[in-house]
Amino acid sequence: MASTSADKKAERRSRFEAAWNVIRDELVEHLKGEGMPADAQEWFKKNLDWNVPGGKLNRGMSVVDTVEILKARSLTEEEYFKAAILGWCVELLQAYFLVADDMMDQSITRRGQPCWYRVESVGNIAINDSFMLEAAIYWLLKKHFRTEPCYVDLLELFHETTYQTEMGQLIDLITAPEDSVDLSKFSLEKHRLIVVYKTAFYSFYLPVALAMYLAGVPPSYVPAAAPHAAAVSPYKIALDILLPLGEYFQVQDDFLDYSQPPELLGKIGTDIIDNKCSWCINTALAKVTPEQRAVLDASYGRKDAEKEQQVKKIFKEVGVEKAYEEYEEAVVGKIRKMIEAVPEGTKEGELKRQVFTSFLEKIYKRSK
Repeated sequence: MASTSADKKAERRSRFEAAWNVIRDELVEHLKGEGMPADAQEWFKKNLDWNVPGGKLNRGMSVVDTVEILKARSLTEEEYFKAAILGWCVELLQAYFLVADDMMDQSITRRGQPCWYRVESVGNIAINDSFMLEAAIYWLLKKHFRTEPCYVDLLELFHETTYQTEMGQLIDLITAPEDSVDLSKFSLEKHRLIVVYKTAFYSFYLPVALAMYLAGVPPSYVPAAAPHAAAVSPYKIALDILLPLGEYFQVQDDFLDYSQPPELLGKIGTDIIDNKCSWCINTALAKVTPEQRAVLDASYGRKDAEKEQQVKKIFKEVGVEKAYEEYEEAVVGKIRKMIEAVPEGTKEGELKRQVFTSFLEKIYKRSK
């Protein structure tokens, strides 16, 4: 009986999760080798398992998928494990951000369970735990990639991406604190900056660039299919496509938070009551009358279901849904043209359009 795409997706996830068990045990064993007591080892293991493997794992698995696309063949066991390590390093980075972010936002739950800092006896120890999640990345890179030609590139990429994400978080925190609503600080340009720096670099460019380094894609090359053409800069091409793709993903996320019912979205949308600098509020602010603006000023970011409905009513009145449809078609058309302009690689070590089309196919017209 032929396996379905759902079966294949489940198999991919299962194989990727099996690699996590090995990586997690390596990290805990390292603590043991450092002479850390049994309770510290157990604490670290719980920190790792609570915070790292529970999400969709799209970022981490994208590293493996992209290496396979670039090599145009199935990976050997060793190649798969190395790609999976880098994928799990991305998931460790995500966990580090989320543990800290949940404390900053005083969030209650994450992935259907209590946020780590709210787990019994954790509290502010979560600050140190987040540091340990980040430090684990660099221990894994040193252990598994120290002798690889791309080692320094991998280190620099993780450091740069972490800094970029923290810049995005800073803009977000000072623009839209939950306890102080000031819509005059909002704008579509501010939203774009937050999205690109807080999400697009680490969620889209990082997994692909890691895979490119691992697959041996050089900083520049003359495409084999066009030997008389000018040299291309594959990492610049990837960045130029993946940042708009990441921005589109987040705009889509913002719109779904407002428009999708919880049973379809899989969670309750809270951007309005949490004073998020989302695409929807910024789009509305550019279209409202003075009277509508007064309603938004009085109602946005309030922990009040009635005021939330008043905000949604204004969103409908100014045509946020139509604006989103127009935005989506325009941005997807632009991204497709950029992908079509990529010189199609014909040999290992050259960029392939499928790297980008695979991302776009997963995102376009998604409903959750």
